[in-house]
Amino acid sequence: MDTVFSSSAQLSLTMGKALQVTVERWPDREAVVFLQSGIRKTFAQFQHDVDQAAAGLLALGLKKGDRLGMWGPNTYEWLLIQFATAKAGIIMVSVNPAYQLQELEVALKKVQCKAIVCPTQFKTQRYCDMLRQLCPEMDTSPPGGIKSSRLSDLSTVIVLDSQQPGTFHWNDLMQAGNSEHYQQLQDIQKKLSFDDPINIQFTLGTTGSPKGAALSHHNIVNNAYFIGLRVGYEWRKNVRVCLPVPLYHCFGSVGGGMVMAVHGITLVFPSTGYDGRANLAAIEKEKCTFIYGTPTMYIDMLGQPDLPKFDLSSVQTGIVAGSPCPPEVVKKAVKVMGIKEMTIAYGTTENSPVTFSGFPVDNMERKAETVGCIFPHTEAKVVDPTTGIIVPLGAQGELMIRGYCVMLEYWQEEAKTQECITKERWYKTGDIASLDKFGYCKIEGRIKDMIIRGGENIYPAEIEQFLHKHPKVLEAQVIGVKDERMGEDVCACIKLKAGQECTAEEIRAYCKGQIAHFKIPRYVTFVQSYPLTVSGKIQKNKLREQIEKQLGL
Repeated sequence: MDTVFSSSAQLSLTMGKALQVTVERWPDREAVVFLQSGIRKTFAQFQHDVDQAAAGLLALGLKKGDRLGMWGPNTYEWLLIQFATAKAGIIMVSVNPAYQLQELEVALKKVQCKAIVCPTQFKTQRYCDMLRQLCPEMDTSPPGGIKSSRLSDLSTVIVLDSQQPGTFHWNDLMQAGNSEHYQQLQDIQKKLSFDDPINIQFTLGTTGSPKGAALSHHNIVNNAYFIGLRVGYEWRKNVRVCLPVPLYHCFGSVGGGMVMAVHGITLVFPSTGYDGRANLAAIEKEKCTFIYGTPTMYIDMLGQPDLPKFDLSSVQTGIVAGSPCPPEVVKKAVKVMGIKEMTIAYGTTENSPVTFSGFPVDNMERKAETVGCIFPHTEAKVVDPTTGIIVPLGAQGELMIRGYCVMLEYWQEEAKTQECITKERWYKTGDIASLDKFGYCKIEGRIKDMIIRGGENIYPAEIEQFLHKHPKVLEAQVIGVKDERMGEDVCACIKLKAGQECTAEEIRAYCKGQIAHFKIPRYVTFVQSYPLTVSGKIQKNKLREQIEKQLGL
């Protein structure tokens, strides 16, 4: 099955130009609100700060094509750097704020970062201390003149909120640019191409070493444009989005930051680090009309004991993305939080990120059971993973995507790029999916999460969705654990609702006669929490290790 439909042309704009157009249309409209720091900026003020930061980066000696790592939680400076680097032609590298020493070193080396911007610390993450461990030369270097033996490309560190040896303070950056640098910035605008790489996002593989997906202006400007068209940002009045998802991840930087610049919406950041209750408070205080979140974030909000106290009447629409969403969660968000137009989006970092999304007006069954329809100017097909041949409608296979949204490459990793992009430019998602006759897509799970039990292919998502209907279950994750006879067997890891008690027997009895016998979990464990990536995705490989150890397998 292969579909394309669109009446809207693609945009041929760089990120800077896209922002410029919006600033000219709505200079005095509120662009961003950061509730924790109290920062509020209109589009004109935001653009002014962006230009100041961009001129500052040039003044500090950064050049078009250099890589700059942005490492930290959701702050105003994060967004400024996103657009300042784009205007200066510097490639921004989104660094996971939870990275520890070794992960940071691998990431910075992989893309040869020349500069890094970070706070001194946030919660338990001591950013400056970690940099100093990797790069003790910082203590004796002049700012901008770091020569590190371990990170040979790194010369410049900009710290957001303190004066540290060998680094620039954020204020130094904002005051560094003079008229000559502003002129340089103007000249650069004429030399930028919308096909240039402008952002490197480390793919959130929950396994293995990170790969840097290189995305161009064209990739993300257009993806942001089509996200907004799908959910109606161009006709809705006064769109205010509550944005708890991390900016270092595509959902935040493209679905949030870039969509703001293209569609002129207002972004409300409830808290610097994720906090379920702060989301509800932000919606009430700022009269948010949209909320973004991963399934885990919605489960969290629904689980807040004082949820009924909050006035959420301003919210019309919610977007869920980042990992598969159990139908029960969508239904509860509609029923309990009153978010009538819940919309599920699906994508992957390598596709800039969104390729499928529902329509806010879809019926409940489509909202809860599918990820909607293909985006404009994008093709999708479902193939047999072994033969590569397109499967019939309704049949499961690997989802493949082609179009403007496919990344340029994994940064300087030719072989890895060729493993996932065919010579006809089809991107292999690694997701098992099916398409119906109306073009609605169901994601059945990851090829690598698939459990093969005695030759039967089992998709965990199907069992998880079934377990979510159990009245005592808050969240369920299903994994394959080692089994001598079957190769793998099914294990359900269940988080119960507050104050509930339940046994493994009870869960298995609930499954009998409802799902095929080979899908009934052989093991049932009850957990308080799951190992998560920073963007709120469950790390099934870590969960598997923990549970196998616990079960003594």
